[in-house]
Amino acid sequence: MAKSRFSRALSAGALGGLLWMAGCSSSSDSVRAASVKNETSRKNAPNFALKDADGRTVKLSDYKGKVVLLNFWATWCGPCKIEIPWFIDFEQKYKDRGFAVLGVSMDDDGWSAVKPYITEKKLNYRVLLGNDTVGDQYGGVDSLPTTFLLDRNGKVAATHIGLVSKSDYQNEILLLLDDKHDDAGAGKQPPRTD
Repeated sequence: MAKSRFSRALSAGALGGLLWMAGCSSSSDSVRAASVKNETSRKNAPNFALKDADGRTVKLSDYKGKVVLLNFWATWCGPCKIEIPWFIDFEQKYKDRGFAVLGVSMDDDGWSAVKPYITEKKLNYRVLLGNDTVGDQYGGVDSLPTTFLLDRNGKVAATHIGLVSKSDYQNEILLLLDDKHDDAGAGKQPPRTD
Protein backbone atom coordinates (compact mmCIF):
# COMPACT_ATOMS: atom_id res chain seq x y z
CA MET A 1 0.00 0.00 0.00
CA ALA A 2 1.33 3.47 -0.86
CA LYS A 3 2.12 5.67 2.10
CA SER A 4 -0.27 8.53 2.78
CA ARG A 5 0.91 12.10 3.23
CA PHE A 6 0.72 11.51 7.02
CA SER A 7 3.11 8.56 6.91
CA ARG A 8 5.49 10.45 4.67
CA ALA A 9 5.50 13.34 7.15
CA LEU A 10 6.20 10.96 10.02
CA SER A 11 8.95 9.21 8.10
CA ALA A 12 10.58 12.54 7.35
CA GLY A 13 10.52 13.47 11.03
CA ALA A 14 8.30 16.47 10.38
CA LEU A 15 6.27 16.06 13.57
CA GLY A 16 7.53 17.71 16.71
CA GLY A 17 6.29 17.70 20.30
CA LEU A 18 4.18 20.83 19.81
CA LEU A 19 2.27 19.24 16.96
CA TRP A 20 1.17 16.43 19.25
CA MET A 21 -1.06 18.86 21.12
CA ALA A 22 -2.01 21.04 18.19
CA GLY A 23 -2.57 18.44 15.52
CA CYS A 24 -0.67 15.78 13.64
CA SER A 25 0.56 17.64 10.61
CA SER A 26 3.40 18.40 8.30
CA SER A 27 2.34 22.04 8.05
CA SER A 28 3.17 24.86 10.44
CA ASP A 29 -0.33 26.33 10.64
CA SER A 30 -1.98 23.24 12.08
CA VAL A 31 -4.39 24.89 14.48
CA ARG A 32 -7.21 26.98 13.07
CA ALA A 33 -10.77 27.13 14.30
CA ALA A 34 -13.73 28.85 12.74
CA SER A 35 -17.01 29.55 14.45
CA VAL A 36 -20.29 28.57 12.86
CA LYS A 37 -20.73 30.29 9.52
CA ASN A 38 -24.01 31.94 8.71
CA GLU A 39 -26.35 29.99 6.45
CA THR A 40 -25.64 31.98 3.29
CA SER A 41 -21.88 31.43 3.40
CA ARG A 42 -22.00 27.65 3.92
CA LYS A 43 -20.92 25.35 1.09
CA ASN A 44 -22.14 21.82 0.41
CA ALA A 45 -20.01 19.11 1.98
CA PRO A 46 -18.61 16.82 -0.73
CA ASN A 47 -20.46 13.52 -0.81
CA PHE A 48 -18.50 10.29 -0.55
CA ALA A 49 -19.08 6.56 -0.26
CA LEU A 50 -16.78 4.70 2.15
CA LYS A 51 -16.87 1.33 3.90
CA ASP A 52 -17.62 0.97 7.60
CA ALA A 53 -16.18 -1.65 9.95
CA ASP A 54 -18.89 -4.12 8.89
CA GLY A 55 -18.05 -3.72 5.18
CA ARG A 56 -21.20 -1.70 4.43
CA THR A 57 -20.97 1.25 2.09
CA VAL A 58 -21.90 4.50 3.79
CA LYS A 59 -22.68 7.69 1.88
CA LEU A 60 -22.48 11.08 3.54
CA SER A 61 -25.73 11.94 1.75
CA ASP A 62 -27.44 9.25 3.89
CA TYR A 63 -27.08 11.69 6.81
CA LYS A 64 -28.90 14.64 5.23
CA GLY A 65 -31.41 15.97 7.76
CA LYS A 66 -28.98 15.43 10.64
CA VAL A 67 -26.31 17.63 12.16
CA VAL A 68 -23.08 15.72 11.52
CA LEU A 69 -19.69 15.95 13.18
CA LEU A 70 -17.36 14.61 10.46
CA ASN A 71 -13.98 13.84 12.00
CA PHE A 72 -10.85 12.85 10.04
CA TRP A 73 -8.52 11.06 12.49
CA ALA A 74 -6.03 8.22 12.98
CA THR A 75 -5.28 5.76 15.78
CA TRP A 76 -1.72 7.13 16.16
CA CYS A 77 -2.76 10.79 16.46
CA GLY A 78 -2.42 12.15 20.01
CA PRO A 79 -4.96 15.00 19.74
CA CYS A 80 -7.43 12.57 18.11
CA LYS A 81 -7.19 10.38 21.21
CA ILE A 82 -8.15 13.37 23.35
CA GLU A 83 -11.22 14.20 21.23
CA ILE A 84 -12.64 10.70 20.82
CA PRO A 85 -14.18 10.49 24.32
CA TRP A 86 -15.88 13.85 23.67
CA PHE A 87 -17.35 12.51 20.43
CA ILE A 88 -18.57 9.37 22.20
CA ASP A 89 -20.30 11.66 24.72
CA PHE A 90 -21.84 13.85 21.99
CA GLU A 91 -23.14 10.80 20.12
CA GLN A 92 -24.79 9.51 23.30
CA LYS A 93 -26.26 12.88 24.33
CA TYR A 94 -27.53 14.18 21.00
CA LYS A 95 -28.29 11.19 18.74
CA ASP A 96 -32.01 11.43 19.58
CA ARG A 97 -32.05 15.06 18.47
CA GLY A 98 -30.91 14.35 14.90
CA PHE A 99 -27.15 14.34 15.45
CA ALA A 100 -24.48 11.88 14.32
CA VAL A 101 -20.72 11.54 14.57
CA LEU A 102 -18.90 10.05 11.59
CA GLY A 103 -15.25 9.19 12.08
CA VAL A 104 -13.12 8.85 8.96
CA SER A 105 -9.92 6.98 9.81
CA MET A 106 -6.88 7.91 7.76
CA ASP A 107 -4.78 5.00 9.09
CA ASP A 108 -2.48 3.45 6.47
CA ASP A 109 -2.84 0.03 8.10
CA GLY A 110 -6.59 0.09 7.48
CA TRP A 111 -8.98 -2.04 9.44
CA SER A 112 -6.17 -4.08 11.03
CA ALA A 113 -5.34 -0.98 13.09
CA VAL A 114 -8.79 0.57 13.29
CA LYS A 115 -11.08 -2.33 14.30
CA PRO A 116 -9.14 -3.18 17.49
CA TYR A 117 -9.10 0.52 18.38
CA ILE A 118 -12.89 0.80 17.92
CA THR A 119 -13.36 -2.17 20.26
CA GLU A 120 -10.80 -1.03 22.84
CA LYS A 121 -12.14 2.53 23.08
CA LYS A 122 -15.81 1.42 22.78
CA LEU A 123 -16.62 3.88 20.01
CA ASN A 124 -20.40 4.25 19.77
CA TYR A 125 -20.42 6.07 16.45
CA ARG A 126 -19.81 4.92 12.90
CA VAL A 127 -16.23 4.76 11.70
CA LEU A 128 -15.31 4.68 8.03
CA LEU A 129 -11.99 3.99 6.35
CA GLY A 130 -10.85 7.07 4.44
CA ASN A 131 -8.19 7.73 1.82
CA ASP A 132 -6.31 10.65 0.30
CA THR A 133 -8.99 11.04 -2.40
CA VAL A 134 -11.68 11.79 0.17
CA GLY A 135 -9.25 14.00 2.11
CA ASP A 136 -8.57 15.96 -1.08
CA GLN A 137 -12.33 16.47 -1.60
CA TYR A 138 -12.30 18.27 1.73
CA GLY A 139 -9.55 20.67 0.73
CA GLY A 140 -6.61 18.38 1.43
CA VAL A 141 -6.77 17.00 4.95
CA ASP A 142 -3.10 17.57 5.79
CA SER A 143 -3.51 17.72 9.56
CA LEU A 144 -5.22 15.37 11.98
CA PRO A 145 -7.62 15.80 13.55
CA THR A 146 -9.61 17.79 11.02
CA THR A 147 -13.28 18.11 11.85
CA PHE A 148 -16.23 19.52 9.92
CA LEU A 149 -19.59 20.32 11.47
CA LEU A 150 -22.35 19.92 8.91
CA ASP A 151 -25.81 21.41 9.21
CA ARG A 152 -29.02 19.48 8.49
CA ASN A 153 -28.78 20.47 4.82
CA GLY A 154 -25.36 18.84 4.43
CA LYS A 155 -23.49 22.14 4.34
CA VAL A 156 -20.22 22.87 6.15
CA ALA A 157 -21.09 25.13 9.08
CA ALA A 158 -17.72 25.02 10.85
CA THR A 159 -14.22 23.63 10.30
CA HIS A 160 -11.64 22.81 12.96
CA ILE A 161 -8.05 21.83 12.17
CA GLY A 162 -6.14 20.49 15.15
CA LEU A 163 -7.34 20.19 18.73
CA VAL A 164 -10.06 22.57 19.92
CA SER A 165 -11.99 22.52 23.18
CA LYS A 166 -14.91 20.25 23.96
CA SER A 167 -17.00 23.30 24.86
CA ASP A 168 -16.40 24.86 21.42
CA TYR A 169 -17.72 21.71 19.75
CA GLN A 170 -20.65 21.44 22.13
CA ASN A 171 -21.69 25.08 21.64
CA GLU A 172 -21.59 24.70 17.86
CA ILE A 173 -23.49 21.40 17.92
CA LEU A 174 -26.21 22.89 20.11
CA LEU A 175 -26.49 25.96 17.89
CA LEU A 176 -26.96 23.76 14.81
CA LEU A 177 -29.38 21.40 16.58
CA ASP A 178 -31.49 24.33 17.75
CA ASP A 179 -31.88 25.79 14.24
CA LYS A 180 -35.60 25.30 13.57
CA HIS A 181 -35.54 25.90 9.82
CA ASP A 182 -33.08 26.32 7.00
CA ASP A 183 -32.26 29.97 7.54
CA ALA A 184 -32.64 29.96 11.33
CA GLY A 185 -29.48 30.97 13.05
CA ALA A 186 -28.04 32.82 10.06
CA GLY A 187 -25.42 35.12 11.46
CA LYS A 188 -25.76 33.79 15.01
CA GLN A 189 -22.61 32.82 16.83
CA PRO A 190 -22.39 30.15 19.52
CA PRO A 191 -22.36 31.47 23.10
CA ARG A 192 -18.90 32.15 24.53
CA THR A 193 -17.77 29.88 27.34
CA ASP A 194 -14.59 31.68 28.36
